[in-house]
Amino acid sequence: MIRITVFNEFLHEKRVKAVQEIYPNGIHMALKEHLQDEELQVRTVTLDDPECGLTDEVLKETDVLIWWGHMAHGQVPDEVAARVQSHVLMGMGAIFLHSGHHSKPFKRLMGTPCNLTWREDGDRELVWVVNPAHPIAQGIDRFILLPHEETYGEPFSIPEPDELVFIGSFEGGEVFRAGCCYTRGNGRIFDFQPGHETFPTYHIPEVIRVIRNAIYWAKPVNRMEALVCPHVKRPLED
Repeated sequence: MIRITVFNEFLHEKRVKAVQEIYPNGIHMALKEHLQDEELQVRTVTLDDPECGLTDEVLKETDVLIWWGHMAHGQVPDEVAARVQSHVLMGMGAIFLHSGHHSKPFKRLMGTPCNLTWREDGDRELVWVVNPAHPIAQGIDRFILLPHEETYGEPFSIPEPDELVFIGSFEGGEVFRAGCCYTRGNGRIFDFQPGHETFPTYHIPEVIRVIRNAIYWAKPVNRMEALVCPHVKRPLED
């Protein structure tokens, strides 16, 4: 059993009718409904929960954290962002969706502004597989067709990805690194661009397949209980 925690701000769904119609119970619950099965145990937390629901106890019980945020990055306490960063460094996997690129935990883990260009015209997007041998791309054809999506464009001020799995191309001409893999400490990180709240992106089977693949890829391999710098009192050999 892989233990998943989905964090969602859960603000758009309560304030914007168009988003309510697509995700009546919230993006977090839609992801849970699509992902949970006999192998994936999904917990959901939101900005309204104490400490955003991301206490040390919850994170210790989380194998992979999925993060969706957009309009309230600044409302996530710095101590929560630091706690998430620490657990990733210790070995927890993390998947950042759509505007999660500007979340505090992602920016802390990348060490860069993570800025990009964007516009909201509902362009068609093709998410192209550029690394078909990668585990996250398994079961996906040459591309995923998204009829409408918020347009992101380069330059994207992130570190060079360890592995690039997807590139998005938009009908307006922009291209974007849409699926980037990183390792930080013992933890694996996947940044996946699609998922604007006004479009039903998380009801598209191929998108859910990518997230599911990313969970298996990002699950812990070597999980530490604490970040330590041990003092070795004597040499290995005299």
